[in-house]
Amino acid sequence: MRTSDEARPAGYGALLWLALANFSMGIDGYVLAGLLPQIARDLDVSRAAAGQLVAVFALTAAIAGPVLSSLTGRWERKLVISLSLAVFVAGNLLIALAPDYTVAMLGRIVSAVGGALLSAVVSAYVLAKTAPERRGRALSFVLGGFLAATALGVPVGLIIGQQHWRLPLFLVTAVGAVALIGILINVPRLHLPALSLRETLRPLARPAVLGAILVATGIMCASYLCFTYATYIFGPRVGEGPAIVAALFGYGVISLAGNILSGRITDRIDPKTVIALIIGILIVVALLGSAGLLLPGVAGAVAAFAWFFACAFFNGGSGVALQSRLGDLAPESMSLVLALNGSGMQLGSALGGMLGGALLASGLEADGLVPASAVVLAVTMVLHLFVSRAGRRVALAA
Repeated sequence: MRTSDEARPAGYGALLWLALANFSMGIDGYVLAGLLPQIARDLDVSRAAAGQLVAVFALTAAIAGPVLSSLTGRWERKLVISLSLAVFVAGNLLIALAPDYTVAMLGRIVSAVGGALLSAVVSAYVLAKTAPERRGRALSFVLGGFLAATALGVPVGLIIGQQHWRLPLFLVTAVGAVALIGILINVPRLHLPALSLRETLRPLARPAVLGAILVATGIMCASYLCFTYATYIFGPRVGEGPAIVAALFGYGVISLAGNILSGRITDRIDPKTVIALIIGILIVVALLGSAGLLLPGVAGAVAAFAWFFACAFFNGGSGVALQSRLGDLAPESMSLVLALNGSGMQLGSALGGMLGGALLASGLEADGLVPASAVVLAVTMVLHLFVSRAGRRVALAA
């Protein structure tokens, strides 16, 4: 039997607090990548080890998201949202207070567990709690918290992070705590039908679906192989101050532009073609960027910005096409495959950070990560073409 609170619709006043929770996660997801030199110095670790603080979050989230969503599927949704946000906040506070690298790594794992579950449950809550004719706007409003964090929260975090890298984590903790209080007071309760872990993972038995998810993993691996260590690429050319903030701010804004344009193009062109074009252009961008980074002085700095912003545009545009492709492959399991796609992207982010760290630890210069990303993208292109061709054969046979 539904309670009066559960029968209450979730208006924009309630959704605002979910958007604020996403805002805090958006800051956390991007700001540390711009502060790796400070983190490495303060915790007395190598730059590759500092980069693993970014990678371990993505790897943990990739594993924890679908598993925890299944295990908590029978729980009331507001309770799950509140608990996951509380764990996320506690993890960030632990990182901010960490006396050494081991404790900071533990904090990243804890925050990733909370953040992964929060991301998985918020979208389902919004879709279930709003009227059909308002779902698109409501979901856009809540997910807009990530975009706002990229365009506003991350630059603010990086600016205060120049004083000390721990300060942005206190900012994330404070914003998350305010969001938690608002959710507890204003967000209505909700029960949803539960799915077993077996049902959650069933689409992975289909090779075409698994292949499409691995394509997303490859694109994100190539992206984070460079993005995680972007500070070390820009640092020798522009320093570690305002120029890094400007680069990451521009990355967020341009990613949003790429996402908007890709949505319009994908409505007119087959998603498989859009994905192939994006991967191909990213390979060309990586090769041109590798050549541009060889230029001395100001020319090298301009080339670094041009390469970084071009990556932002096309990486930002890949998400819509990837999700549309999966929707075409498994329309009867769309919510499941999109959740698994999110895990695949997180896994790619983690693998990119780890691969980049391993290459740096082996003695490769940071600039060498750019051509390395082209190799990852080339492998991803081969996989995408193979999956697309196999899908056409299955369709023709059917």
